[in-house]
Amino acid sequence: MMTTEKNRLAREGRAVLAFLAVFILFTLVLGWWIAATILSLFFVFSIYFFRNPTRVPPGEEQDVLSPADGKVVQNEIVDDDRYLKTHCRKIGIFMSLFNVHVNRAPVSGTVQESIYHEGKFVSANLDKASDDNEQNALIIKTGGGIRVCVVQIAGLIARRIVCYPAEGVYCERGSIFGMIKFGSRLDVYLPEGVDVLVKKGQKVRAGETILARLKEGEKT
Repeated sequence: MMTTEKNRLAREGRAVLAFLAVFILFTLVLGWWIAATILSLFFVFSIYFFRNPTRVPPGEEQDVLSPADGKVVQNEIVDDDRYLKTHCRKIGIFMSLFNVHVNRAPVSGTVQESIYHEGKFVSANLDKASDDNEQNALIIKTGGGIRVCVVQIAGLIARRIVCYPAEGVYCERGSIFGMIKFGSRLDVYLPEGVDVLVKKGQKVRAGETILARLKEGEKT
């Protein structure tokens, strides 16, 4: 079972900071002041980039949470032939380099599939990134039998997708399930008839902004 992480720093950031700290100490011992200054700046930026602020999920279980901080760049009905394999609502969220990059589960449910695709690294704010870029998808089935898909998509700079849960793992709504390093995109695929509560261009926050509301009896 995935739970909300209380640590204020994403787990991937700890190794990065430890690595930088060792090299900063090394450069200080040798008196390499310029190198020490540059590494110190990277150290400060890494603390900022890997920050993991506390988020308290609002609403009810049928309220679909944003899986990422960023801006809604796509919000439309699509014919998805890759993941849910049906007509569905697709909401795309672009994360800039300065957004929080910890990703959170949009709904509670069991991971039915975890699907990885190799791909390119075009700018993640473009719609074609959903088809062309490296990505990892989780298909989550809620207790009500509704399938929701959340896709982590690498961007122009991003080169590593981190996804924790394997197939069969239960994810709690708002819990941390992974991150993408250095600018990227997340797509959420929902049943076609959901009540959409966000608009294209709107800024959203992972685990706090409600993207849509599932309806009872919906199936995908």
